[in-house]
Amino acid sequence: MNRTFSIIKPDATKRNITGAINKIIEENNLVIIAQKRIKLSKDIAEGFYAIHKDKSFFNDLIEYMTSGPVIVQVLEGENAVEKYRGIMGATNPENAEDGTIRKLFALNIQENSVHGSDSDTNSKIEINYFFDENEIINN
Repeated sequence: MNRTFSIIKPDATKRNITGAINKIIEENNLVIIAQKRIKLSKDIAEGFYAIHKDKSFFNDLIEYMTSGPVIVQVLEGENAVEKYRGIMGATNPENAEDGTIRKLFALNIQENSVHGSDSDTNSKIEINYFFDENEIINN
């Protein structure tokens, strides 16, 4: 068992589809062991996405991610990072496979409803960015 990090993004929380997304996560044998609804400040968003600071889309990304509440989550399961990336689908929903979260719910390449860690190393960094260990409860 390992963990991955997930964000249900502002476009999804605005449309009240967080439950539908969580249902897909849980139906694919990932357990939500921590979850909270937060509003990202500009500083928090810029810190989290610092890797993209020099890219042309950075300011638009920060504006979008601070435009409404998000749900940050820790997911646990076998091969959690790879499994969740498969469940999410391609970044561009036009290229996502049928049945994936992004194919079902994304509005476009930016408003693509979810974020997931891209490696075990980054999942640990991302989880620690948003959660204290005492907020993560697994059975």
